[in-house]
Amino acid sequence: MRAHVGDHLIIHGRNVGFPDHTAEIVEVHGAEGEPPYVVRFTDGRTSLMFPGADSVVRPG
Repeated sequence: MRAHVGDHLIIHGRNVGFPDHTAEIVEVHGAEGEPPYVVRFTDGRTSLMFPGADSVVRPG
C-alpha cells in the first residue's frame, strides 16, 4: 500500500450494516509512501493508522 498526503484512506465496514469510514491522509511516515499514516476523519479526529486488508487508498 502506497499513499501521498491528500489521498483518502477508505476503511471498509467489517460487519453487515456498518458503514465504510473515510479519512484524509495528512502525514506519511513510512518509506516511499508506505504506512504508517496520520489520518484525519470527517469529524475532525486524527489517528495514526497501520491500515489492514480491509482498507484501500484512493487518490485525493
